[in-house]
Amino acid sequence: MASELVIEVRGLRKSYGSTVAVDGLDLEMERGEVLSLLGPNGAGKTTTVEVLEGYRRRDAGEARVLGEDPQRAGSAWRARRGIVLQTSDDVADLTVSECVRHFAHFYPDPAEPEDVIERVGLTAKSGSRIRALSGGQRRRLDVALGIVGRPELVFLDEPTTGFDPEARRQFWEVVRDLAKEGTSVLLTTHYLEEAEALADRVAVINKGRVVATGPPAELGGRQSAPAEVSWLGADGWQHSKTHQPTALVKELEATFGGEIPGLTVARPSLEDVYLQLIGVSNEEGARK
Repeated sequence: MASELVIEVRGLRKSYGSTVAVDGLDLEMERGEVLSLLGPNGAGKTTTVEVLEGYRRRDAGEARVLGEDPQRAGSAWRARRGIVLQTSDDVADLTVSECVRHFAHFYPDPAEPEDVIERVGLTAKSGSRIRALSGGQRRRLDVALGIVGRPELVFLDEPTTGFDPEARRQFWEVVRDLAKEGTSVLLTTHYLEEAEALADRVAVINKGRVVATGPPAELGGRQSAPAEVSWLGADGWQHSKTHQPTALVKELEATFGGEIPGLTVARPSLEDVYLQLIGVSNEEGARK
């Protein structure tokens, strides 16, 4: 495996009885990258991540994470990766500070617990019992526990579930700071705007395989797809798809003699491309 890769997966397979969860999946992730996994429920994201974290055995294929096979790696390797699970309900009687300090003892070179608590926005709740925290505050604590060990690679599994919009954007800054420090981040999320805001690349998983990868702005040919130009004409709203939107806008400007009423120019959104890749029409997606 090339030294710059923190994750390399080839032909990963995993079944549960007759149900195939992961079906020959290939995936790579570079050091310092923020990679977001996208896909519908049941696509194989969770199983893939659990294999990479070392919590689930694969049936076939190859996997290397931080240079080792996660299925065989030991405690030293585990200390190099951080995990933010979807829930953690077994420490409800501890305070936030006690919990983070307790988890810090599991690592050879942890960050200062109070700095981590501040980083995730829980300083005001440092002395509060975990059972008294709101859902969003619990998620912030989960994140603190995932990063207190100064990991080289962080697995973030739906990290902003339960966050309000302001808290979600505050958390995005935490992820950006981690990336600036050189931490690699593997993010699974159902929020497409979150993937677009944070990820260097996204990988779309469907039916147990990666069906597309690339920067969010380029996924599925977004940057070269025809733009839809819309404007308000004499007969109502007009729409035209074109690969040359600038030329069309100039024509419209000449026609209207200046400002073009209601002008919008839009290329396919990440949601449009994502729904197409997983085989869901925009109408179906709107109903879900």
